[in-house]
Amino acid sequence: MPLDRTHPEIAFAMDAARQAGLLVKTIEQELVTPAMTKDDRSPVTVADYAAQAVVASMLQRAFPGDVLVAEEDSHALRSPENSETLETVTRFVGSALPHATPDTVCALIDRGGGEPADRFWTLDPIDGTKGFLRREQYAVALALIENGEVRIGALGCPNLTPGGVDEPGGPGSLLIVMRGEGCWVTPLNDPDAPLEQLTVSNIESLRDARVLRSAEAGHTNVSQLDQLLAHMGVTAGPVCMDSQAKYAMLAAGQGDLLFRLLSPSRPDYREMIWDQAAGSIVVEEAGGSVSDLDGKQLDFTAGRTLARNRGVVASNARLHELALDAIKTMGI
Repeated sequence: MPLDRTHPEIAFAMDAARQAGLLVKTIEQELVTPAMTKDDRSPVTVADYAAQAVVASMLQRAFPGDVLVAEEDSHALRSPENSETLETVTRFVGSALPHATPDTVCALIDRGGGEPADRFWTLDPIDGTKGFLRREQYAVALALIENGEVRIGALGCPNLTPGGVDEPGGPGSLLIVMRGEGCWVTPLNDPDAPLEQLTVSNIESLRDARVLRSAEAGHTNVSQLDQLLAHMGVTAGPVCMDSQAKYAMLAAGQGDLLFRLLSPSRPDYREMIWDQAAGSIVVEEAGGSVSDLDGKQLDFTAGRTLARNRGVVASNARLHELALDAIKTMGI
């Protein structure tokens, strides 16, 4: 049976990811232009803040007692030199919240400063900032964590089709999962469209695997990954893509393996929980597997980071132990 979209937490997660996803898509279309300078991050700054404010407002109405743990805070936005940015953020938030003011927007953003508790929501308002600025792949990632376990996940992917195909300017996709209920997808731009179930691929040979990795070299160890793929006998080059949209592709069977190795410039880096919570449950509920590089389950009980985990491996499950064995053999 399809997921019960009237379930209160499911209804909220779908609505929040959809509204935020459509809002940031509008900001992308209006503010990201070919004439932008390479170091101009203002559009993604506006989109990050606006999406977080909208989701925080919706959470406040739906579950006023729930904690929100999110990426942004309003400290920099409140400074006088950023007053124009704040006005722009407020204008976009106003399209969803008609009575928004700069003060209420900042207060909503700061609602994301909560600390992880027995039950809390975690949000990355735009996962994949470089993808956003390239008008490629990015995602709104929202998850509910209860007693250290991800229970619900939603990914709003404005430039990825429901079938997991890269399509900037297309209908976008909204993935929604509840633990034990499978992985489901619907077009981002159509709230009345039915849910379709996603399942991972049935590839069993490493040689035939399609590997997904970050488009940003700073987010992984590119040379080490190349060596790992050669060791595994993978014949196809990796698919480079920003954000947790990679998890959506894996869940849709459009990829088979995903590696998040440690960048040589940041060997002690540990993942933020909002970068992995929604994507990990999406893959698991589609029939895949997710662990760290040592094969350990991702541990969401250590605060805002996965402090007890090292890197990430996600797969269609059939290839997981083979990939972990290769990582161990290579000494990664």
